[in-house]
Amino acid sequence: MDSAEPILSLKGIGKSFYGNRVLADVSFDVGAGEIIGLVGENGAGKSTLMKILFGMPVISETGGFEGSIYFNGKEARFKTPFDALDAGIGMVHQEFSLIPGFTTTENILLNRESLNSSVLVDVFGPRISTLDRATMESRAKSAIAKLGVTLDPNMLIKEMPVGHKQFTEIARELCRENVKLIVLDEPTAVLTESEAEVLLSTLRLLASEGIAIIFISHRLREVVELCDRVVVLRDGHKIEDFPAKGSSTKQIASLMVGRSMEAQAKIDAASAARSTQSDSDARETILSVENLWVDMPGETVRNVNLSVKKGEIFGIGGLAGQGKLGIPNGIMGLSPAGGSVVLNGTPVELNAPRAALERNMAFVSEDRRGVGLLLDEGIDWNIAFTAMQVQNQFLKPILGGLFLWRSDAAMSNLAEEYIKLLEIKCTGPGQRAGNLSGGNQQKVCLAKAFALRPDVLFVSEPTRGIDIGAKHLVLDTLKKYNSEYGTTIVMVSSELEELRSVCDRIAIVYEGRIEGILPHTAPIEDFGILMAGADRDETTVALVGGN
Repeated sequence: MDSAEPILSLKGIGKSFYGNRVLADVSFDVGAGEIIGLVGENGAGKSTLMKILFGMPVISETGGFEGSIYFNGKEARFKTPFDALDAGIGMVHQEFSLIPGFTTTENILLNRESLNSSVLVDVFGPRISTLDRATMESRAKSAIAKLGVTLDPNMLIKEMPVGHKQFTEIARELCRENVKLIVLDEPTAVLTESEAEVLLSTLRLLASEGIAIIFISHRLREVVELCDRVVVLRDGHKIEDFPAKGSSTKQIASLMVGRSMEAQAKIDAASAARSTQSDSDARETILSVENLWVDMPGETVRNVNLSVKKGEIFGIGGLAGQGKLGIPNGIMGLSPAGGSVVLNGTPVELNAPRAALERNMAFVSEDRRGVGLLLDEGIDWNIAFTAMQVQNQFLKPILGGLFLWRSDAAMSNLAEEYIKLLEIKCTGPGQRAGNLSGGNQQKVCLAKAFALRPDVLFVSEPTRGIDIGAKHLVLDTLKKYNSEYGTTIVMVSSELEELRSVCDRIAIVYEGRIEGILPHTAPIEDFGILMAGADRDETTVALVGGN
């Protein structure tokens, strides 16, 4: 939708962190009711640009920024996010900013609660006010209704599946009365395809009502379908600004990475020649799971039985909330679990994370900030820490072995090795993990797991929220470790095609159970039947490729 005057104008925006230039002379406009797709590889500067717009403290704390921002016809330089919110800018960050112990309603209306009035309040002031919960719930329901989804206004955030958390974040911004611009950073990364379609429809409706939207996503098909214009960032520079209509995902991807993505867009020829189901059956079983239950909020596992063969890449897929994420979290001791897990013929103690690590299993969690990283420590510490704690790596003996002292040089050398291997964009091994982009944080999580040289590696949503180039690098690295070191990998992902491009066999989880196990070569329609919940008496038996 065209507008006589843009609701937002960014002019010559530049930013450096600790001598590292991350943005240079970035300029573009956003009109009222216009949806702009902001794309670029991880480290291209997208998140930094939005932090500048939203007045995040990290910007002022690191020397401010260059250039000018004009919002709603006036020059603006927001000192805090509250200033941006008051001006009418809402933002849904890639990492959730919800309070786990609060309900949906309480999170949506945080700091904007409805209060009961009374004579005592008139006399003693608002500090003794009580919450008008009925009005708050009505306001929350109104915001939720705009999304076209069903959310329980009284459910605690910690009990929600991850997709519902994302919708709660968005509903919170829609509940603001004066919102003129909404920025969404990877809003569909944690959503199923059906949930994503609902969200995209909602965004189109909001745009028709005059709300401007900046849509940051690595799902380029959604960018082409949803957006009016596409702005491409690469290495901190604006490369292109063009209409989305008539463009293609291939064109956008090529602009993002500066090279043709045609070869990367295809499943490797080697993938087609990977082991078939019969090949997998001939291998030795390394991991057996029987009657596994896991009490993980939103991802409950009821009764899972499966066997993983030594040296294979075993995939676990399914829709959000069906239990696929609960399987590795239960086996690795991060959620309460029961049942039987046997590794190399010996039972694995459940509900004991250290015991799982000592059995030479490793886990890359889907929650990289909450579980995977020490955000205030350097890259070197993050990569080496678990191996140092569990395997006594990177420790040198002192006084004839009486004491062990960490080897900073060995830790730094290890970090340098993985920075090069995984192409982690950083200033060096000592850079804080919390200052890295989401994709580079994910690479650090992978490096930490690789440093353990595990027999079995669980990776959960390894490419969530990262760009095309980084996605292929991560998947290629997993395949490399599988082939070169014989590492058995269990990969959990919401992206079915991603699983099919990497895995030997894929288990589909439905309602907390394994609905079926198929070879990666099976028709996609068969996977769809399992994900929708096949009739166990008629369909599943024919589709199961063996436990």
